[in-house]
Amino acid sequence: MSTSDTPGPTITPPLAGRTVVILGGGSGFGRAVARRSVAAGAHVVLGGRTAERLAAVAEELGERVSWRTVDTTDQASLADFFAPLERIDHLFTPAASYQTGPMLELDDEAAESPFTSKFWGQYYAVKHAAPRLSADGSVVLVSGAASVRPFGAAPAYVACNAAIEGLGRGLAAELAPVRVNVVSPGAIDGDLWGRRPAEVREDGFARYSEATVLRRIGTEDEVADAVLFLFGNGNMTGSTLYPDGGYALR
Repeated sequence: MSTSDTPGPTITPPLAGRTVVILGGGSGFGRAVARRSVAAGAHVVLGGRTAERLAAVAEELGERVSWRTVDTTDQASLADFFAPLERIDHLFTPAASYQTGPMLELDDEAAESPFTSKFWGQYYAVKHAAPRLSADGSVVLVSGAASVRPFGAAPAYVACNAAIEGLGRGLAAELAPVRVNVVSPGAIDGDLWGRRPAEVREDGFARYSEATVLRRIGTEDEVADAVLFLFGNGNMTGSTLYPDGGYALR
């Protein structure tokens, strides 16, 4: 093959003018990614269960942001959410609600909740979004650092996160040239932990920090940085990034 016949690198367009869809955009990682995407010139569509949160983020970020409610555990709701969208350039799916705990203590519904919401919610979100994904676009799924190093007794939650990372690899093979990656945060000082009692949060942060290489807790903005990197790097697919302070290394 001559040099002129050799395919060049894939150049992924910047976010300016692109459409970014975020399920779970009313708080946490989703809100942080929305802020960065708007700052980069993207049009952002937020989805989530709580209209008041979505409306507040849209008002904060301005006219390039729209929103609609959606229940990611309901396929009909997902189909309705995606139906009006002609094109999706980047999809981020942090929306989830679940319980964790020891196998011998949780009832079956609670034990299954990470898969019901976090795994199947993301699986079906991508399924309904797929016909609208641009060929040079991407999907970023969310797992968690417990996939590679459990933080306490929560085997179903651990397995769910590992399954999501496998899902990302499988979807990357099926949906190419659309890129599919996973971001896998550790303990993060933000919305999720902020809703827990202060003593639980302080104890969890202390134990987690001690177990990391960097000896500190991450931020939602640091997770958002990882997501935007995955949006923009045209040669990243089937990969998992761990913004976890080096938790997986210890």
